[in-house]
Amino acid sequence: MKHLICFILGLFALTNANAQQVDDIINTYYETIGGKKWEAVNGIRMTANVDQGGMKIPVEVVSMRDGRNYTQITLMGNTMTMAAFDGKTSWTTNYMTMQAEESTSDDSENARRTSKEFPNGLINYKSHGYTATLLGTEKIDGAECHKIKLDKKTVLVDGKEVPSVEFYYIDKENNVPVMTETEISSGEMKGKIAQTKFSDYQEVNGVMFAFSNTSGIKDGQSQTMQFDKVEVNPQVDETKFVFPKK
Repeated sequence: MKHLICFILGLFALTNANAQQVDDIINTYYETIGGKKWEAVNGIRMTANVDQGGMKIPVEVVSMRDGRNYTQITLMGNTMTMAAFDGKTSWTTNYMTMQAEESTSDDSENARRTSKEFPNGLINYKSHGYTATLLGTEKIDGAECHKIKLDKKTVLVDGKEVPSVEFYYIDKENNVPVMTETEISSGEMKGKIAQTKFSDYQEVNGVMFAFSNTSGIKDGQSQTMQFDKVEVNPQVDETKFVFPKK
């Protein structure tokens, strides 16, 4: 019994030490990107021109603190919403008909569940009911990184609750994420690992943003988006969030 008690106490102490260490890493990351200055940020607009086969495609990405967001592209004179969430409904533009289409009820519910993640789910993770665990260190493109596992709320896939987990790789030298990973839970890519790499951090109005994002599938193809401009608390056309009624 004495050995069992010692083992339990040792395990408890190790768990507490891990929790303290992961919180220290996250707090340092938060301070690096602006800390409390983020409390004054209610919205972000990021714009880019993506090169596709020699064609420049303007992209506009807007994210609001209340969870509303949209991503629009302009192609051959037509502006299309690639993804949007108005607080209740997720929707997109059908490229063939150029009509707005509501996403599945699962997609809308999942968007509602993550709507308070601003600027991401790792910051203030406890207030979201998430759990963060430090898994150790790993090298990403030559940079020694803390690897943090973020267990989030479950998501709906075909009406069923499934786990939602993200991995953050935070550069030990610069204290910012250089990559995130998550397992794709539905569709043709189900089971594969989605990766997003971050670089070219710059300060805007006292807070830091990665101006270069490379997204793709682990060990597969990827697309880099180099943002030309990032605006804090921009004037936004509110109608762009809302699912158009027929």
